[in-house]
Amino acid sequence: MEAEGYRRSCLESVAAAYDVVLITGEEPSWEVAYIRDCAVVPDPTDQADLFAAGRALAQRYDLAGVFTWTEWYLVPVARLARQLGLPTTAPEAMQACRNKATTRSLFARHGVPSAASVSVPNLQEAQVAAERIGYPVVLKPSAHAASMGVIRADAPDQLPVAYDFADRATGSGPQSVLIEEYLDGPEVSVECVTYQGETTVVAVTRKTVGMAPYFQELAHSVDAADPLLHVIAPTAQAAIHTLGITDGVSHVEMRLVDGRSRLVEVNGRLAGDMISHLVRLATGIDLPRAAADIACGHAPDLTPTRSSAAAIHLIYPETSGTLTRLRFDGPRPPWLERAHFQHHPGDELVMPADGGDMFTARIGYVITTGLTAGLAQARAEQALRSLHFHVAGQSDGSTPVA
Repeated sequence: MEAEGYRRSCLESVAAAYDVVLITGEEPSWEVAYIRDCAVVPDPTDQADLFAAGRALAQRYDLAGVFTWTEWYLVPVARLARQLGLPTTAPEAMQACRNKATTRSLFARHGVPSAASVSVPNLQEAQVAAERIGYPVVLKPSAHAASMGVIRADAPDQLPVAYDFADRATGSGPQSVLIEEYLDGPEVSVECVTYQGETTVVAVTRKTVGMAPYFQELAHSVDAADPLLHVIAPTAQAAIHTLGITDGVSHVEMRLVDGRSRLVEVNGRLAGDMISHLVRLATGIDLPRAAADIACGHAPDLTPTRSSAAAIHLIYPETSGTLTRLRFDGPRPPWLERAHFQHHPGDELVMPADGGDMFTARIGYVITTGLTAGLAQARAEQALRSLHFHVAGQSDGSTPVA
């Protein structure tokens, strides 16, 4: 997935305060404007390669901190920080975040409201677990990201296909498939900052999730004045404390069931989908800068400087196919903060139903602002009326999935 449209704002924030040296798996391109140096390694998840690159950079520079916003690098980077003697949450805590089975076990042990969950190695045990939990159930890889491999089964006859979908997403590693209770309620995330064991809840993100039986995120909104923030903050703080996260920015996902918060998962990193940028537009709080400050052992500045709202609408077609036309011909009012497209005419789009995911299916996004989340969301819908696209095989590509 083209990272520039989603992570440029993060790197820009960090580079405004620090000299940045980058360890990356490929030659930098757009990042060059924001970095002082880099080390290219074949696979940043390979601990030996990462250690070697970190030691080489430490010989050339006085390194103050190290962090990542990439899910797959969380544990290796925590180990690198520890080896270099730099501030970090313990690698074991990052491993607990990455392994959803471990997360669920810790939540159950410490009384953090979550979902019933069973790790299974095969379809037969999945069927037993699903009957015990009760349908509908959610199936997911034990350690993945971006809702990849996550699917709902509403009845026993749907379970074999759902299990195959989740199992294929585990890849060739040691992951298992989780069978979980379906939490029926609106989904939110809580953006949290933890410094020396103290967690501050900065913002709540309201989400639109669709494309059932998959769980693709279609839209997010952040309102600085959202009254839900103080209601769900204690659950997010309890989850972070239970996992042993002591330092860093976390993206805590939960659902509201009968008005009560139930944990989905804790991501020990900055949120994706430009959510950190929405937080900055709505509150003025710079989460990437906070993550860098904490990595360097400095207390982050979490003082709100704005009280507004922002929304992002993620653009998907109705079906898989070739993107043949894409045009945005509307006005660019000040409240349209940006329109970004990661796919272009000629690209193949593959939807989750056909084995794809957000990387292969999403066309792009629009970000809008307003005094309230409702206004920002209405403006996003207004902006999308100026977007026209066509996908071969789709009856009318002018209307994105919503």
